[in-house]
Amino acid sequence: MTGRVPAIILGGTGYVAGELLRLTLGHPRLELAGIASDSQPGEPVAKAFPHLAAACGDLRYVSIAEAAELAAGTRRSAVLAAAPHGVSHKLIDGILKRAEAAGAKPSVVDISADFRFAEPAEYERVYKHPHGAPARLSDFTCAVPEHLDRAPTPHVAHPGCFVTASLLATVPLLKLGLVEPPIFASAVTGSTGAGRSPIAGTHHPLRHGDLYAYNALTHRHSAELNALARAATGKDGRIAFVPHSGPFARGIHATVQAALRKPLDTAEAVAAIRGFYAGRPFVRVLDEPPRMKDVVASNYAHLSAVADGRTIVVMSVVDNLVKGAAGGAIQWMNRLLGFGETDGLTAPAPGWT
Repeated sequence: MTGRVPAIILGGTGYVAGELLRLTLGHPRLELAGIASDSQPGEPVAKAFPHLAAACGDLRYVSIAEAAELAAGTRRSAVLAAAPHGVSHKLIDGILKRAEAAGAKPSVVDISADFRFAEPAEYERVYKHPHGAPARLSDFTCAVPEHLDRAPTPHVAHPGCFVTASLLATVPLLKLGLVEPPIFASAVTGSTGAGRSPIAGTHHPLRHGDLYAYNALTHRHSAELNALARAATGKDGRIAFVPHSGPFARGIHATVQAALRKPLDTAEAVAAIRGFYAGRPFVRVLDEPPRMKDVVASNYAHLSAVADGRTIVVMSVVDNLVKGAAGGAIQWMNRLLGFGETDGLTAPAPGWT
């Protein structure tokens, strides 16, 4: 497409929405049409995101109904949804119905879990409530951008941050036939991954200076991780996933380990993964272990590997709010709209965060 495309952000007061807003305001091809919050319509956006005040100016939140009218009022628009799980499907379904009735064709990228599963029964099994728009599931594809060149559907569901970091390390191992399942994945996330509303697990005095695992082997993202690895490779990785809570705000460090099918040393393992991601602008495969601070607040992922002839370990670091959420969503939106994949996403990590 030529020209700028109106962008509408849903779920407008959370951390991911703030990153969508920051990235959209700096995007060369997207033009912010509105950011929606049903809890704060009419309120200044800078009140929720004071660090964006210079860019937001006097921008105010619109209601979901107003967002639907914005999507219906233009032939093509970009809808970036950061509403919570269990809420997003109803909002998106309503906006698409209103747009379709008006002959408009918005492109949607959803960051919640609501469109990550192909079957409503699987969603209900994992999230413990019925899907609110099961007829829409076939309109969405879920994949890490680096693992699918083109979405076969009009809309995309972006995988979660844990899943993105873990899949970047896991998919090459399965796709290249390097390992024998099961695969063991352990990932440590920062407190922003739990969202903006304070809960015991993210309360700073409890989290600071501490490190602990939670929901080992039973975390809800285990099902998504296994399903998406299978979709990307055609193989069952039997991935055993253990998430950890880290004493920092942003970033994820994932460590993936498996038994090799044939002997490899470290140099061969790194070369194999580097070759797998050749031409992928946001993935860098390093010779040394990756560090989170080198990617935090950017859309880049850094990977590395170690092998001893019997076992391979792949380490992956991403920013949970950008590559694992808002940045990955805009990367997909760039593709859906025919923009350059890197448009608006090439700013490097600030470092020393």
